[in-house]
Amino acid sequence: MTDLETTDRTTLKRLPQRAHFDRDTVNAIIDEAMVCHVGIVDEDGRPVVIPTFHGRDGDDLLIHGSAASRLLRTARNREVCITITLLDSLVLARTAFHHSANYRSVVIFGVPEQITDDDEADHALTVLVEALVPGRSAEVRANTRNEIRATAVLRLPITEASAKVRSGPPVDDEEDMDAPVWAGLIPVETRFGAPITADDMRMDLPPADSATNYRRPV
Repeated sequence: MTDLETTDRTTLKRLPQRAHFDRDTVNAIIDEAMVCHVGIVDEDGRPVVIPTFHGRDGDDLLIHGSAASRLLRTARNREVCITITLLDSLVLARTAFHHSANYRSVVIFGVPEQITDDDEADHALTVLVEALVPGRSAEVRANTRNEIRATAVLRLPITEASAKVRSGPPVDDEEDMDAPVWAGLIPVETRFGAPITADDMRMDLPPADSATNYRRPV
């Protein structure tokens, strides 16, 4: 597994020590996060940023939506910028100026292509389902051809990308260290509750294993 090459767009101009170009770091952030934001300039020359679910298939990022989706139609074969962020804690310093956050983020640039082969698209949809709910694909029926063709899947090679990570305590100026102000971290956690059975269930079934044992990659 090779590190990502730096480019003008992925080189951090501010706090470059927080940059990471190793695929292990980049992939771990992509896999743990549930939502990405896709930025693009639309057909009318206006910037648009759309949140959506994503998945990773090896060195490719996958996003999907309705075949009629404006975002998917616009994004294919056009430059995009995709951002992914995980917030780990709020960092409270002794002064407002030095307040910060501990986070992990990834920015990816490139030109996504639409997957047109039915079998490849079906595989990609399975990857997307598994990225969101691990184990779910084995619990549901297979996709039909009509369902596959009604869904557009875009594939973006993760070749021009970088991660940025901030961790650790607040950093205050020496002259403020004796100020009578509490400083520290407020951890941020995403928690998942117990499964809630749909009201229109026609069988008395217990919650699926994928729902009962739901976990995110960490």
